[in-house]
Amino acid sequence: MNILVLGRNGQLGQCLLDVLPRVYPNAVFWGRQQLDLEQLEGIEPRLSAQQPDVIINASAYTAVDQAETNSALAYTVNQHAVAQVADYCAKNDVALLHVSTDYVFDGSSQRPYAETAEPNPSSVYGASKLAGEKAIAASGCRHVILRTAWVFSEHGQNFFKTMLRLGGERDTLRIVGDQIGCPTYARDLAFALISVLKRVENGTCSWGLYHYAGGRDVSWFEFAEAIFAAAADIGLTVPKHVMAITTEEYPTPAPRPAWSVLDSSLFTHAFGHPASNWQTAIEACLRALNQPSQ
Repeated sequence: MNILVLGRNGQLGQCLLDVLPRVYPNAVFWGRQQLDLEQLEGIEPRLSAQQPDVIINASAYTAVDQAETNSALAYTVNQHAVAQVADYCAKNDVALLHVSTDYVFDGSSQRPYAETAEPNPSSVYGASKLAGEKAIAASGCRHVILRTAWVFSEHGQNFFKTMLRLGGERDTLRIVGDQIGCPTYARDLAFALISVLKRVENGTCSWGLYHYAGGRDVSWFEFAEAIFAAAADIGLTVPKHVMAITTEEYPTPAPRPAWSVLDSSLFTHAFGHPASNWQTAIEACLRALNQPSQ
């Protein structure tokens, strides 16, 4: 099975690069140099030359705040490029595994979001990602769309690594405490995608839309506390004071969903893969950062 991964340089792409070749040694990883999704006219020719059996789209325009003033670029990458990839897949019987986001919801719920919940994005980023989901569904290609949330890892830039950096620089940190979500370890997400690939390979894949995220919801403040507790256990410098603040005290150009809790149970039932355990993942990330592979 020929697998092509788009977005090799992102958090998920890097985690897939770490683990996917152990299962599928011939997997090919493309970054922007190999396929620039901003250049729509080049997408189909490049894919046709590669002739994959499965495409994993781990790429996206994820600059949430910048998208508010750069909506054209966000829609180019998150909708129009995705539509072209999906159309190629539909025409050539290629399976598409696509990663989406909790930002398709407005965060007004009080219950974990199931796949049947009605999307209502409140940001340009969320709207562009939802438009990409709709383009995939409209194409008719065989697909699995996997919505995730609060992704972190030892790779790239993310909340986990930002907390470690700021914790080493400041005595006091103020962290938003009224936004609730499910942190998701990118490596767990990578293994979740591998569980889908195995079903694609043996012809038992249950196609469609799924949620995959952390198994326990917390606030950003509580997540930060857990990060600092684990960091302190291994002797890293952490702030003396961590205070919870409100969203109003930390305004951002793009609104954040107050409730980003995704229900992963349907995915677990369909693919036999548990929700991400972000508590143990914090320790795994710390080990990876302090003992980098040679």
